[in-house]
Amino acid sequence: MSGVTAVARIRVTADGSGGTALRELTGEGPLALRRSRHPDDAGAAHVVLVGAMAAPLGGDRLRVEVVVEPGARLLVTSAAATLSLPGRDPAPAHYDLDLTVAGDAELSWRPEPVIAAAGSELRLWTRVHLDPHAQLLFREEQVLGRHDEPPGRLTSRLTVRQGDRLVLDQSTDVGTGAPPGWDGPAVLAGRRTLGQLLTTHAVTCEASGGTSVGASAEAAAFRLGEGLTLLTAVAPDIPALRATMAAPSPAPGSVVVS
Repeated sequence: MSGVTAVARIRVTADGSGGTALRELTGEGPLALRRSRHPDDAGAAHVVLVGAMAAPLGGDRLRVEVVVEPGARLLVTSAAATLSLPGRDPAPAHYDLDLTVAGDAELSWRPEPVIAAAGSELRLWTRVHLDPHAQLLFREEQVLGRHDEPPGRLTSRLTVRQGDRLVLDQSTDVGTGAPPGWDGPAVLAGRRTLGQLLTTHAVTCEASGGTSVGASAEAAAFRLGEGLTLLTAVAPDIPALRATMAAPSPAPGSVVVS
């Protein structure tokens, strides 16, 4: 039995008066989109991803395409976590994100976590196309298993191009069924939550370079491309992960590590 195939598209443009206009807002199947008010910036657009049905399930192929045109500002959040579940189809589920940010535009991508439930297999691939003069805050949070259950399998890839230059192409494969060592000291070391923060803003975190953040979390910050920083972290749960990946300040620039 084949899974569900669905595409959601968001396209925003500058409205000519300092604001942002939603030019395209379409969703299919489980990918519903809702317009909302930006909590901090009246001139920016805010779109909420809403799960209209259980997804992704085994065999599903989901895709979200976002285009932020010159001068526009967009915040994307979600109404709830994305829960990967096993389905009737034994094939893995696929979830692709294609994010394009033009010059003098800004995208803030801050959905709730992706949770790999027991028995599920999800392949998540995020492609970011970034103009060298664009602003970005991309937050990704992943949780292996719901409370008191074994983890599903989550294979995640992040590809970033800044202009014509490929600045990042990395992948992780963790959870039940992943190659041996995914839960060892060189990877998660027994933790079940991992995250990434890719941004052009200044980053504040409690540690970098693989240094321990207290006894429960670790984080590392790396410079990429033109003014771009990647912060990665592992933690026992989402509150600890978010405390480790502290929110960036508004001003773009260098990494700040205390």
